[in-house]
Amino acid sequence: MPLPLLAPPLTSPDVLGATLSQQGFAVLSAASVCGLAGVTIEALQALQPAWDDLPPDQYLKDGGRYRRRRHASVQVMGDQVQAMPHRAHWQPLSYNALHGGMQRWFEPVAAAVSEQPAWQAVLRWLGTVASAAQGPQTWFSEAHQFRIDTTDGIGRPTPEGAHRDGVNWVAVFLVARQGVKGGETRVFDVDSPRGQRFTLTEPWSLLLLDDTRVIHETTPIQPEVAGGWRDTLVVTLRSGGFLDAPAGVA
Repeated sequence: MPLPLLAPPLTSPDVLGATLSQQGFAVLSAASVCGLAGVTIEALQALQPAWDDLPPDQYLKDGGRYRRRRHASVQVMGDQVQAMPHRAHWQPLSYNALHGGMQRWFEPVAAAVSEQPAWQAVLRWLGTVASAAQGPQTWFSEAHQFRIDTTDGIGRPTPEGAHRDGVNWVAVFLVARQGVKGGETRVFDVDSPRGQRFTLTEPWSLLLLDDTRVIHETTPIQPEVAGGWRDTLVVTLRSGGFLDAPAGVA
């Protein structure tokens, strides 16, 4: 008999900053995301069909075919969201032991998506949250559209395991999930055994993480029906510049 899904520990919007300061992460309902970002749920849901057009991730070292994605880089400066030239996604091995150390050139997020007011509003709001916590500044942000499917019978949202991303803030939006079981989110303190586990099920609910204080992972998914999948939007924000490969790294 399958175990019941653990409900996420939702944070009230009026204590978001205090919650992030106290425990290093917060979970917001879709209604809270909409209220804080100034968007409607209909505008966010209108973005979801774009996840049907994600090309396969060609860099999976476990040989899997379960991940599709697109990638975009932007600078968030106050009310301004500025698209940056397309660039490789790179992480050091110290943060991603499986896929770190190499430049990964994913297909870019489609302009028809990145130019949508709802997309821009979400990025702008995340910059506001980060600046409220660490002071106003330019945030170097990367946005990743992910689809994890059950093509191989099992899909791994985080094949690298529990990890940090090497940035300041990580936002994980659950865009949709269809016909799958599993996909439990786990958040742990970097320097203590404390942790929480729960499953995001509501479209456009959000897990917001202080990447300097916690590590996170999502457990594998399996099909409840043929063709099941789980879609997320992952946005990272980093101060001081993008996380780029050292000179000479291909």
